[in-house]
Amino acid sequence: MKLDEILQQAQAMQAKMAEMQNNLDTVEVEGRSGGGLLTVTMTGKGEVKRVKIDPSLIVADEAEVLEDLIVAAHRDAKTKVEAKLAEAMQKATAGMGLPPGMKLPF
Repeated sequence: MKLDEILQQAQAMQAKMAEMQNNLDTVEVEGRSGGGLLTVTMTGKGEVKRVKIDPSLIVADEAEVLEDLIVAAHRDAKTKVEAKLAEAMQKATAGMGLPPGMKLPF
């Protein structure tokens, strides 16, 4: 592979990554806990947009349970965002001949 081909591929990958970064605000995922009774909606940039709590979970004596469910739903949403980002990164770097497991940006 020639140097100019490598540079062209790098520029194309950079353009794809920039586009992906710009689109992260439009990506939304839902994290769930409590059997779906609590939902956290998060953008691709990790911003929490909504928290939905089923009224059956709102019990004054059990605030700790609700707090734990919120944390669990947030963690679930974050894991889903990271998976979507990894998938998008894999698509952006396809054809670059990068070694398996190599993460960009470095």
